Amino acid sequence: MLTSNPWTQAETAAALRDARRRTLELVADLDDGELVVPRLANLSPFLWELGRIAWFQERWLLRRHGEPAPRADADAIFGDAATHGSRWDAPLPTRKETLRWLEQTLERALARLARVEVDDDERYYHQLVLAHEDACAEALTRQRQTLGLPAPRPTLLVTGAPGGGACPGDVAFGGGPMLLGAEPERRFVHDDEKWSHAVDVRPLRIARAPVTQAEFASFVAEGGYERGEFWSDVGWRWRQREHADAPLYWERDGAGNWLCKRYDRMVELAPDLPMMHVNAHEAEAYCRFAARALPTEAEWEFAAGWLMRVKKPFPWGWNRFEPDLANLDGLRIGPVDVGAFALGDSVHGCRQMLGNVWEWTASALRPYPGFERGHELERASPHFGRARVLRGGSFATRAREARTTARGFADPERRDLFAGFRTVEP
Repeated sequence: MLTSNPWTQAETAAALRDARRRTLELVADLDDGELVVPRLANLSPFLWELGRIAWFQERWLLRRHGEPAPRADADAIFGDAATHGSRWDAPLPTRKETLRWLEQTLERALARLARVEVDDDERYYHQLVLAHEDACAEALTRQRQTLGLPAPRPTLLVTGAPGGGACPGDVAFGGGPMLLGAEPERRFVHDDEKWSHAVDVRPLRIARAPVTQAEFASFVAEGGYERGEFWSDVGWRWRQREHADAPLYWERDGAGNWLCKRYDRMVELAPDLPMMHVNAHEAEAYCRFAARALPTEAEWEFAAGWLMRVKKPFPWGWNRFEPDLANLDGLRIGPVDVGAFALGDSVHGCRQMLGNVWEWTASALRPYPGFERGHELERASPHFGRARVLRGGSFATRAREARTTARGFADPERRDLFAGFRTVEP
């Protein structure tokens, strides 16, 4: 099986422990009342999310080898056949039971890891489980924002960022042929990244950085939410149905100034922070207002890491993530100025192609040529043709999951994501 980074047993064990540390610290400070979650389409009960992590790890690292399941009802509650709505009605284990299940599952997985040879097959499943828990950690962070709970309190908190301010202007490149997607035998990738295939990219001018709060505020000030000429037909129908007249989490204070909710606090807009919590329709409306467009995912990937027939796994090259290269790994509890992290610029001079905020693209999620499902329990397949591709990851994305070929995806109406966008010349 073509997979991935040649992690040793010790490195794999350390990564599993690190993922679990992050999971637990995202709920440790919440009391039982704060764990209660209303029935909303983009949320799940906290205890269900935690139980799903335990179930997934147990399913792929233990039960795959014939070890028994400790809960007879686990598949019915946490498996893929369970509907989203059933998560609130299911007999979820208590907080104490859930935490103990997480602890025991990790202990059993680590014990088995210590006594087996980590071949490509075994490594794939460990990295699949790790990618799942890392994605859940970002979802738990997002859920705290959605519910207006206090900001996370990461053990490895970092304040500040190298550089700051704005990062205006475009980067121009000549385009040409490129290989879109992941190349075999490089590292663990999701099924929807497989495999690289030739595409042509037009000559292009792309923004050096994502759109800022100040730039988006000018769209709002010019009546952007009331002017149908800026919106697609489907976007305008969404705006009318949702009565959207401003970005999610924006509210005016008594003096008429915009404030923005960050977790449980209302804060003033910061002009050079990237715009966040907008959906694809809002991003496209801004683009029409500014006589710009969203990049396709091929254009985005070209700008992030393609040069001279070589694709880099990270905008900065081949070296692994360091904290001065990007706002990743949950080291900060929110985005930073778009001008920060100059050392992480792509070879073309684009900033923050990984981290800070996810970036909407103009591309619908579709399978790459020759797509074949692996072992990912229909991660992407149900969303082909309906979801929109996002690229780059956010501040809450774990660095080990961030790469220039990674494809995020979501319904184009979703506003709760840590997502913004950058623009290109049409």
